[in-house]
Amino acid sequence: MRLARVLWHALSGWATRLVSGLHGAWRRSLQLRVVTITLVVSSLLVGGFAYLIADKITGILLENARTDVLERLKNGSDYASKQFNLYNRAEEAQLQDTIGGTVNYLAGGDPAQTSGVVVAIIEDNTNGVIAPRTSPEVEVRPLIGPELRASVAAGNVAHQIRTGVLGDQRTKYLVYGSPVPTQFGQLELYYLVPLARQDATAADARATVVATGTALVLLLGLLAALVTRLVVTPVRVAARTAQRLSAGLLDQRMVVNGEDDLALLAASFNQMATNLQRQILRLEEMSRLQRRFTSDVSHELRTPLTTVRMAADLIFAERDEFDPAVARSAELLQAELDRFEELLTDLLEISRFDAGFAMLDAEPTDLVPVVHRVTERLAGLAERVGVAIELDVPDPPVIAEVDPRRVERVLRNLVGNAVEHGEGKPVRITLGMDQSAVAITVRDHGVGLKPGEEKLVFNRFWRADPSRARQTGGTGLGLSISLEDARLHGGWLEAWGAPGQGAQFRLTLPARAGDRLTTSPLRLVPSDAPLPFGGPRDGGLLAIRPGAAGALAIGPSGAGAPATGSAEEAGRAEVVS
Repeated sequence: MRLARVLWHALSGWATRLVSGLHGAWRRSLQLRVVTITLVVSSLLVGGFAYLIADKITGILLENARTDVLERLKNGSDYASKQFNLYNRAEEAQLQDTIGGTVNYLAGGDPAQTSGVVVAIIEDNTNGVIAPRTSPEVEVRPLIGPELRASVAAGNVAHQIRTGVLGDQRTKYLVYGSPVPTQFGQLELYYLVPLARQDATAADARATVVATGTALVLLLGLLAALVTRLVVTPVRVAARTAQRLSAGLLDQRMVVNGEDDLALLAASFNQMATNLQRQILRLEEMSRLQRRFTSDVSHELRTPLTTVRMAADLIFAERDEFDPAVARSAELLQAELDRFEELLTDLLEISRFDAGFAMLDAEPTDLVPVVHRVTERLAGLAERVGVAIELDVPDPPVIAEVDPRRVERVLRNLVGNAVEHGEGKPVRITLGMDQSAVAITVRDHGVGLKPGEEKLVFNRFWRADPSRARQTGGTGLGLSISLEDARLHGGWLEAWGAPGQGAQFRLTLPARAGDRLTTSPLRLVPSDAPLPFGGPRDGGLLAIRPGAAGALAIGPSGAGAPATGSAEEAGRAEVVS
């Protein structure tokens, strides 16, 4: 029993793999689909045609046999009637001899034959005067059905096809019967004609038609495969060339042969590839020049900014000796210079990211002190705007292989934005960890995010409300840099928000550098956020994380990799999106 179960599981597994392989081949190969459809359709057409032809041939052979037997039966009936009417009931002995000779004559003159046409004369209403006679002498009654005898006894010429054994083998016979009227009563004359030759001829015809149809179907399949190959091969070449182009090999081209439609396709594809290559190179050059310009301008501004900073510091230090208007101007100058320096620093950092020069300096780091340092640095700002910062961090250390400088910068940006947009309500920072990842969420209860804003929050220089005055003097690049820092770690930076319900940002990083994230230990949608019932207008959810090729995948959470750390959160995030 156990062996049977093992064999059954093995066979079912093999069958499943076979079906899966065939399904995959069917989906991937256009040539296979075309050839298969051609074979199926041509098989149905040729099969139907072969059936009609074979049926027609069989009908013709049977009709010829019927015509021939009916003609012989008519002549034999007339001949027997003339012979039997020469005698009366008193001449029984001569009549019996005449009947036997007549039967032998009608059968072909050889009473010893054991195959071929069988002729029989059977009594009907002669009251036993005439004994049944057959030529050759075989028992024919089993092949003459009751319906046939009843029809012949009623004076009709009738026939039927019966199968039986009269000689050495079982044979199908065409049985025709006709009444023979005489002076002493009515006799029944039967012709039993074997249909073996007709069946053999019909079988040969069917075999010929089937063989011809099979050959035709195979030729059609071969023709479809050749024609499809002529069309599919250039398409496959174009697909491979397009894949190489998408991989960055911009010099790949298709070979152009001839002047037909496929050659036109190849030439058009090559022209498109050339134009794309030219455009991409031009854009790359423009991007390189732009990055170089940004970097050069940022560096060149350092020198005059240093000079202006020294002068501004001197003026700011002596502001108490100035009149109030000049003193206020010195304070504004100092604040804007601080913001200007921060902007230059962010621009240089962005240029390093754009140029691909940003490097990760990962080391085992306890994230608990990092969270506390960020909280302490922003405590003054939070106190000025009346926002309380609440911490929910574990007592034991939370160790992860990260770049502490970049993680601290991300947290500083997230907490600073939460304080700025908190509308005087508490901001909560939560730190969590599991075996594969660490996560930090920053939750505020401010204005939140309007529908569509979750797609823009990580854009450079984007502001939710352009008329809102910045309390922190931000540059508009903080979240963009934070996103790049998260990507550099191989982590996720995700945002959730809803109007009037505040917002929550979640940073998820792998516990070991280089590992791939699958889930997060913390929820993205806060537990205190009510479930929306109005669809997207009630809230938005955006998951931004590195793609497979290092690019960023931006879209609703749940459309790609899971944006939440549990099945419950995944379901909730899907509702919010």
